[in-house]
Amino acid sequence: MTPIDAILLGAVQGATEFLPVSSSGHLILLRDILGINTASGLAFDAVLQLGTVLAVIVFFRRDIGRLIVAAVRLVTRRGAAVPTADRNMVLALIVGTIPAVILGLTLEKTMETLFRDALLVAGALVAGSALFVVAERYASRRDEAPTVGRGWWIGMFQALALVPGISRSGATISGGLLLGLTREAAARFAFLLSIPVIGGSGAKKLLDIATETPSDITWFPLALGFVTAFGVGLVVIRWLLNYLKRKSLMVFVWYRIGLAALVALVVLTR
Repeated sequence: MTPIDAILLGAVQGATEFLPVSSSGHLILLRDILGINTASGLAFDAVLQLGTVLAVIVFFRRDIGRLIVAAVRLVTRRGAAVPTADRNMVLALIVGTIPAVILGLTLEKTMETLFRDALLVAGALVAGSALFVVAERYASRRDEAPTVGRGWWIGMFQALALVPGISRSGATISGGLLLGLTREAAARFAFLLSIPVIGGSGAKKLLDIATETPSDITWFPLALGFVTAFGVGLVVIRWLLNYLKRKSLMVFVWYRIGLAALVALVVLTR
C-alpha cells in the first residue's frame, strides 16, 4: 500500500463513517480501483476506525467530560447531584451499546465474510435508503434528548448496521428520528454511541494484526491513514450537524442508490 493509497482510504473512511452513505460501499469501490487486497484492507480498517473515533472524542470532548463526571457520580451513589439530562444520556449510551457489542462479538467472522460480498453491500445500500425515507416521512422530530428506552432501541438500529452497506450513522440517526428525536439530536447521539462500538472493534482488530510478523505490517501507511481519517472526520462531523439543522436525509437516499448501482456494475463487469 502506497502513502497515496493510505491517504485516499483515510479520507474516504473519515468522511463516510459519519455521513449516512456507508463506508463499506465506498471502500469496496476504492479498493477495486486501487487494486488493494481485501484481507489486508480489512486489517487497515482497524487503524482508520480508531482515527474516526478519536475525531468524535475530540469534537465532543466537553460533552464527554461532563458525561464521565455524571457516570462517576452515579457509580459512587451521588446520583442526586447529576442533572437528569446527563443521567439519561449516560444510561442511554450504556444500554444502546449492548446490542451491537453482543452481535458484533457473536457474528464477527460472518460480518467479515459479508463485507467481501459486494452485491450484498449494494442491496444493503438500497435497504438503508428505504429506512431513511420511512424515517423522514413518519418521524415527529420533537425531542432533543434520548431517554433510556430510546437508547436501547437506537442501539438495536446500530446493531442492524453491522450488515455492511446499511451505514451505522444512517441507521442510528434514522432510529433516533423514528423515536421522536430531532435530526441534530439523533446525529449527536449516534456519534457518541459510535465511540465504544467502533473504538472497541478497531482496538480488537489492531491487537489481532499486531500479533502478525513485522514484515506483514507497514506502519507508515497505517499512521498516514489514521491521521487523515481523524482530520477528515472532524470536518465532516461539524458539517453534518450543521446540515441536519436545516435539511433532511433525502439527498443521501439518492446518493446511496446511485452508489449501489455503481457497486453492482463494477462487480458484474469484472
